[in-house]
Parts: sequence; C-alpha cells; structure tokens
Amino acid sequence: METHLICLAAALIGGLLLSRLTKKLNLPAVTAYLVAGLLLGPFALGALQLPGLGFNSLEQVEGLTIVTQTALGFIAFTIGNEFRLSQLRTMGKAAITIGILQAVVTTVLVDIVLIVLHLCFPNVISIPCALVLGAIASATAPAATLMVVRQYKADGPLTRLLMLVVAIDDAVGLVLFSVSFGIATALSAGQASILAVVVEPIVEIVLSLGLGALMGWLLNFVEQFFHSRSKRLTISVAFVLLTVGLSMLKFHIGPVHCGFSLLLVCMMTGTVFCNICSTSEELMDRVDGWTMPLNILFFVISGAELDLNVLAQPMTLLVGVIYIIARSLGKYGGSNLSCRLSHQSKPITNHLGITLLPQAGVALGMALTASTLPGGHLTRNVVLFAVLIYELVGPTLTKRSLLAVGEIKPEGRTSARRHNEQA
Repeated sequence: METHLICLAAALIGGLLLSRLTKKLNLPAVTAYLVAGLLLGPFALGALQLPGLGFNSLEQVEGLTIVTQTALGFIAFTIGNEFRLSQLRTMGKAAITIGILQAVVTTVLVDIVLIVLHLCFPNVISIPCALVLGAIASATAPAATLMVVRQYKADGPLTRLLMLVVAIDDAVGLVLFSVSFGIATALSAGQASILAVVVEPIVEIVLSLGLGALMGWLLNFVEQFFHSRSKRLTISVAFVLLTVGLSMLKFHIGPVHCGFSLLLVCMMTGTVFCNICSTSEELMDRVDGWTMPLNILFFVISGAELDLNVLAQPMTLLVGVIYIIARSLGKYGGSNLSCRLSHQSKPITNHLGITLLPQAGVALGMALTASTLPGGHLTRNVVLFAVLIYELVGPTLTKRSLLAVGEIKPEGRTSARRHNEQA
C-alpha cells in the first residue's frame, strides 16, 4: 500500500514538474504527463526496481486501473455536459453527420489498406486483425482533447463542434468495433453469430444510454436536498463514482451477453444532468477543479503502461506506420468531406480532422478485447505503438489547430501566488 501511494505521489509531482519544461517549449501539459509516465514506467526509472521510484512492472501499473477508469468516468461526464439543448439546436445535426461519417470513412479506409497488405503479404497480418484495427482506428481520445481545451480555455465554433463530435465519435466507434469484432470472431471460428454482430452491440448501447439517463435524473433529484457548495460537490463526485462502478457490471439475459460502455454511461449522465439542473454549469466548474489531480494521474499512468518493447519489433512497426498513415488520412479526409456536406466554414473544414487524431484509452481497451483473437497480439502491439505516437504528437497538433482558428487566447502570465499576495 505504501509503495502505491509513493508511486502516485511521484506520478503527480513528476508530471507537474515536467509540465514546466513543456510550457517553455509551447507544448500542451498533456504531453508532459505522458512523457512523465514513460520515464517513471517499467522501461525507464521503474526498471531500476527501487521501491517508490517509478512503476516497477506493467502489473503494478495495471493494478491502478481503478484510478484510470475513475478519471475516464469524470472526463466522459464533463464531455456530456457539452450536449446542452442550446448547442444541439445550433450544431447538433452537423455534429451527428460529422461524427458518424468521419468514423465510418476512417474505418473503411484502414480496413481497405490493411486487407490489401494481407493480400500482398498474408503472413504479416490476418483478415480478422485488419477488420478489428479498422474499427479501432475510428476511436478518438476524449481525455487528451478535453485537457487541451481546458488548459488553454479554448472556445469558439470549432471547439464547441469538436467536443460534440468527440462524444459522438466514441459512440459510433463502439458500434463499429462491436460489429467488426463479431465478424472477425466469426471468420476465425468459421461461423457467424447474429447475437455477437448485431444484437449485443445494440443492447450495450441501449443499456448504457438508459443507465446514464437514470443516473443523471437521480443526481439532479438528490442534489436538490443539499444547498452548500461543498455538499453539492460531494454528492456529484459520489454519483460519478457510483456510475463508473455500475458501468463495469456484466450479466446475461438468456444467451445475450450484456454490459455497459463506461464512456456512454457517464456521458449520458452528464448530458441529462446539465439539461435538467439549472445550476449545473456552476457545479461543473467546481467538479473540474476537484478532478484535476485525477486527470494528471490518468495520463501519467497511461504513459507508464505503454509497452516500449513494441519499438523493437520490425513487423509491428511496419504495420503500425501503415495504420497511422491510413488512420490519419481517414480522419482528416472524412472530417473534411463531412464538413463540406454540412456546410461548415473553411477554418473548421481545414482543421477539425487534425484535432481528432489523438488516440488513447478507448483504443487500448478495444485492443485488449481484440487480443483474444488468433494473432491478436499483433493488433494490441500495433495499437500500443500508434497510441504512443498519437498521444505524444496529437495534443500539440490539436493546440496548433485551435490556435490557427483563433480559439485559444494567449496564455496569461498571472501568477496565482502573486494574485493572492496582492489580494
């Protein structure tokens, strides 16, 4: 227990100290947290096997899953608050069009490229792995996007559209992955299952949206019995924790495997709550402040669990580079096409696709599921390599795109310490 606490403290301190360096280099803080995780991980300082100095093994990092899942729940809850009816009336149709089309285009393009690679070199990658990687390619990291937006206080048409598209993208990605994984499983086993391909993905989405809506309504109902800001903050935190826990439950209804998507459940909770609670904006500001250390831990731990052994595997690097190029073209091309179809402005059309490049936790979760397929280790390693590249480069590209369209204000030089002394 003491080792875990010391490691978490080292993760927070290391991430914050490194963020001072990245600020001087004009890089987002997210990049600092990820690099800090790599340095503290089992392939750098952790390899020294000194208790408390970094994470000594991947097993130790995986033991902190409760921290990353909780952080992801709060991130999804925050993104759900972007789905306010006022915004949905103005850009809801465009966000849905872009969210669906760019994800589908990305999946189809990556599928085609990897299937062609299979036809040319059958021993490099199998058809099931190609299909699953195509679906994983559709997923965008909501956490990295949100952290960049929060750090630089970005606001404007592109930022608001981006937050909606990222949320929709994860829902679409879940459907695409469930269908692709079902088909890949059927090809591997030699028989198709309608339950796995069609029924179970639909059941998961319906159950997730239903549970999220219920929790959002309950949070608003219970929150009305408390009046002090601290108690309302506490009940909000408690409900998000409860929602994260419930979303991990799995059960069967006859032959159907039932479960929930943590991201969908928590996003729906935030969406319902923000639309029925008159004081939700004020409360969300307080929740954001409370969860900042949790978000830092999420990225440091995410960096620590990246297996750097994949860099020593030539075949993984080959497929990984092809996957990154195809996915990047799919995200940019799909976003550009869908923005044109929905009549978006030129700045949004040119820059939205770049802001959708970051990829992390959701993709890694899908890759872990896909690793059960024959040859699934290649899928997991390719995604690990891609996440390593995207997470180190993606936040910076997102920042530059938001800066290019004028939605990031120049960073102020005001020191909180000096401000308090003057007060």
